[in-house]
Amino acid sequence: MHVLVTGGAGFIGSHTVVALLERGHDVTIVDDFNNSSPEVINRIEQITGLRPTLSEVDLRDEDAFDAAFAAAAPDAVIHFAGLKSVSESSSEPLRYYEHNLGSTFSLLNAMKKHDVRTLVFSSSATVYGAGQEPPYVEDGGVLDANNPYGMTKVMLERILSDIAVAEPNWHIALLRYFNPIGAHESGLIGEDPRGVPNNLVPYVLQVAIGRRPHVSIFGDDYPTADGTGERDYIHVADLAEGHVAALEKIVAIDGARAWNLGTGKGTSVKQLIAAVEAAAGIRIPSVVAPRRAGDLPRSWADTSRAEAELGWKATRDITAMARDCWRWQSQNPRGFDPVN
Repeated sequence: MHVLVTGGAGFIGSHTVVALLERGHDVTIVDDFNNSSPEVINRIEQITGLRPTLSEVDLRDEDAFDAAFAAAAPDAVIHFAGLKSVSESSSEPLRYYEHNLGSTFSLLNAMKKHDVRTLVFSSSATVYGAGQEPPYVEDGGVLDANNPYGMTKVMLERILSDIAVAEPNWHIALLRYFNPIGAHESGLIGEDPRGVPNNLVPYVLQVAIGRRPHVSIFGDDYPTADGTGERDYIHVADLAEGHVAALEKIVAIDGARAWNLGTGKGTSVKQLIAAVEAAAGIRIPSVVAPRRAGDLPRSWADTSRAEAELGWKATRDITAMARDCWRWQSQNPRGFDPVN
């Protein structure tokens, strides 16, 4: 199958491209490198021995993207491209709504024009909001995120579901994944955010490598075992394999279907920092800061649907995640860009 991967040079996208190539699929990456590096393409080739086709274009440039889509002539699409910071979305909601919805509309228009109806959509556990208690199940209630980033995912899930009802020949996987961390076992690709990281793990790693002075723990008074927020951390390699499983399953299913991709286990901020400390063999300084807007006390997945219907289950534990994170960061102390 020829798969077009939007945002394919990003953290999750690049690992999914590796999984697709290793599975025997052809890949075209569409990326504008707004929050990624062209060096990723070289690293993918080092890992797989195969170089994916690259189209450097912004999805919101509809004419340019339509031309790139036509040239690629894919059989299916995996859609990662978009802005993704919960905290940033709370301070810049208009930018998030405009970017995430606009880029997806451009993609859907191109897919419809060129008669491509198979889509794996990158959604998020943030769609569950505060209205449900973990473990979250796919049909557990009305989706209602408590931050603008999550609301873009809620809106897009609704749009995609409505499209699938109106035009049943669409095949759409809605993948609600939890907190991706880790890196490829080779240490060649991993998470490399621009500027100050918005997510916990890359920040912890930059403290561990000496680029930042300490980790801020946002709140230690949550109703959890140690007072810090609990999240369902999933290894990015497990997540990538989940995307391939969903792609290969959804081609035979009409309509839209949601699956959680997680481990089904919660890990606290303090436990995560301790795992990275063990992997790196160093102490990581931390300070407690006020809670952040949009954060929930705890979040983890019920993964039984993905296990039953996709034949997929996460296999890597928090120790493996921390080990692979540290291997990536220690081998690439400045990320993909040595002057970053």
